[in-house]
Amino acid sequence: MAGSKTRMPWTLAGGLPTVRTSMDRRVPVLRPDVDLLDAIGFLLRHHVTGAPVVDDQGHLVGMLTEKDCLKLITMGADHDLPQGTVKDFMSTEITAISPDTDLYFAAGLFLKSEFRRLPVVEDGKLVGAITRLDILRVIRANL
Repeated sequence: MAGSKTRMPWTLAGGLPTVRTSMDRRVPVLRPDVDLLDAIGFLLRHHVTGAPVVDDQGHLVGMLTEKDCLKLITMGADHDLPQGTVKDFMSTEITAISPDTDLYFAAGLFLKSEFRRLPVVEDGKLVGAITRLDILRVIRANL
């Protein structure tokens, strides 16, 4: 087709770009025993819509998102705010990826799910997170 331009998939030196090259290594985390109202304050202070939940050894045990926190208000009766901890409200079925996962695969995961961020786990421990915006930054930098 005249005038059309075919783009080859871009790569970083040595192969496909990986999550390791673009993930955020400084991720605010929560502990399971934190009071949910304190956790909501934590999310607001850090300007994030969710955070990984880790145990004392740094193992990923869940994710707490703004959607999980909204459950709190739906549980109130007679205007009483229910009580609970992060453990009571966090999602425990989470998708985590390796830092060696290529960005194409990570982008596909985002397209098939409602997640805004994916925790990155290596040797069973949380080492970072990657967001949709992180992948968009890589795309923009490489076009």
